[in-house]
Amino acid sequence: MSSSILNFYSEKSGEIDRFLKMFFSQSIDNENKLFWKKDYENPIEMIDIISCFIDNNDKFDMNLWISLDENVFILINEKNINSIIKYIYERYPW
Repeated sequence: MSSSILNFYSEKSGEIDRFLKMFFSQSIDNENKLFWKKDYENPIEMIDIISCFIDNNDKFDMNLWISLDENVFILINEKNINSIIKYIYERYPW
């Protein structure tokens, strides 16, 4: 099975670092200040950070894209978050 991908993008330098520091409660070494990528073998593990992003998206100027299938990326927003999370739990019930 291929890994799932979570990508943060921002046009504002340091914005992703601020979010990651809040989420992980520590600084994350991120050389590219406008992009951050994390691979997940188990897509269910990405739900916490996705939920945190949506809960705080009014505080950060950035976008979140996820890929569950190779070369297919989905923009996460308030309109699709519930459907995406439900889909992940249904597709990966482990």
